[in-house]
Amino acid sequence: MRAEEFNEKVARILTADLPSEKEIHRRAKDMAENLSIGRTAFMRKMGVASEVEYKRACIKGRRIMYHAHVGMSTWAETSHALKRLYAEMESRGFVQDRAGICLDRRMGLPSAMRHAVPAETGPILETDEDWRDVALAAPIQPHMGDFMIGFPASAENASKALRVGVTTVGNLSQFFSHEVPMWKDPIYTTAETTLAIALMGRFRDSGTLLHSYLDDGFGALFFDSATVAGWALLERYIVEELLGAKLGHCMGGLISDPIKRSGWIFALDEIHDHDCIGTMFFGDTISFSHDFDKNRGLVAEYLTWDIMTQLECPTGHGVLSMPVTEAVRVPSIEEIVEAQVFARRIEEGARRMHRYVDFSAPRAFARLVCDGGRRVYENAIAGLGDAGVNLKDPVQMLYVLKRIGPADFEEMFGAGEADENSPRGRRPVARNDVFVESDRRIEVESKWFTSSAIRAAVRSRRFLLASTDVHEHALYVMRTIIRNCDGIVVDIGPEKNPDEVAEACLERGADVLLISTHNGMALEYARLLLEELEERNVDIPVVMGGVLNQKIEEAAMPVDVDDALVSLGIHPARTLERLAYILKGL
Repeated sequence: MRAEEFNEKVARILTADLPSEKEIHRRAKDMAENLSIGRTAFMRKMGVASEVEYKRACIKGRRIMYHAHVGMSTWAETSHALKRLYAEMESRGFVQDRAGICLDRRMGLPSAMRHAVPAETGPILETDEDWRDVALAAPIQPHMGDFMIGFPASAENASKALRVGVTTVGNLSQFFSHEVPMWKDPIYTTAETTLAIALMGRFRDSGTLLHSYLDDGFGALFFDSATVAGWALLERYIVEELLGAKLGHCMGGLISDPIKRSGWIFALDEIHDHDCIGTMFFGDTISFSHDFDKNRGLVAEYLTWDIMTQLECPTGHGVLSMPVTEAVRVPSIEEIVEAQVFARRIEEGARRMHRYVDFSAPRAFARLVCDGGRRVYENAIAGLGDAGVNLKDPVQMLYVLKRIGPADFEEMFGAGEADENSPRGRRPVARNDVFVESDRRIEVESKWFTSSAIRAAVRSRRFLLASTDVHEHALYVMRTIIRNCDGIVVDIGPEKNPDEVAEACLERGADVLLISTHNGMALEYARLLLEELEERNVDIPVVMGGVLNQKIEEAAMPVDVDDALVSLGIHPARTLERLAYILKGL
């Protein structure tokens, strides 16, 4: 993209009727005057006023913090799971420092709208009593990341979280790449997101921390790790310089290389001027498979590095021991407990090993991506200013960056040298692990698409690709494989509602629809999609892959719905081998 084209794109974006920065700060001031931060059961037990205060004590004492992810189908079941987690860890003499509350994506919508859209994985907090129970269910500090800040209900959710004592709230990175179902007003979302961050800024001295999981936003969609570092600097500028809040970054879910996992801790410490207060460091999700024994070995490897790095460069990131079933289904509380106990045993070995480990390679990686990241940040500030963006207006900055998208951002501002044969026209300074893994997956899985029969079935057919949620890398893999078989690909991207998918099938003349889902809504989404297709008289094969389960009221966790999808006429394909078999038979 040439600078002229980019500037024209930004000029079109800036025609939006955005609220003023002054109005946002006035609203934040009014909200803050009627709000006080509560105290959770964990704060009372530990004698602290915020999680940041506790984290600083852990950093000083080089004590490892532990994070768990908990989210059953209902809040009552989730509350029971937190109590069980606390009791099991306490009985073994362990502290469970924090737990991420895995909420239904509908929590991002204003509360009055939540029951009008399909249910997904995780609970909904419906009453003030539910919110109070988040803080008091067990002496484990709640972390509220997903579907809080970054969505239409940002200010509503942030104020309720602070009121009960949840002082770490996010997830800013989701603002840029996620959408809540059935919502189509990015200006409102931007205003409420900015307001929520400004509200967090009002309580910065009380220990509030705005969480941003880079791997859950544009960070997952950049080819170059240096671009991720530059983006982290940009987020910090908006949050801390323009809105006055304290930013805590999270990474890890899309990083498998132990040198990079370790290196990113050093890099984040540098990005935050050696005052890094991290939220948590996620487990490696891209290496997980259906082989639970192999997964256990992977957890042992990444935990060893994550713990040793916290001993070497303490940042307060809670380490996450992932249950080995994570790639297959929502883990049970028994599996979460097992993973947490396993992590404490890994810590024993990591502490013995730490003194003998040479961290020069992780430090070198950190220097590499930070140097590149500073170039990305400087390029972005200069380029956005030249395009007419008010660099002092957080509303404009957030809105424009969201609408630009990751591809144009990296193409315009990336640190890598120009190279027409590289992704986005630049040679990556340090290739992002998730794309390394995606390319490996393409190489391995392409064997199912080599026969003349499958190539004949795919050749010259028009495949429309979409995802119901943010998980875009499945689209990248499918897009590459189908094009390699001479199929025609129309990729409309992630976060698509059923009406958008059906309309695209009609407008683009799709022969086959391939749709990926992940969030416990497969069956309900499929029903809505088929209704939208029928309304438009579109009759094409529909193949659905990913995690094919559905949240239902009578079950604590989502249930598999393959048979129900088949009865609707949907072709379920949990693997690429199965996808090849289906396509060959169409």
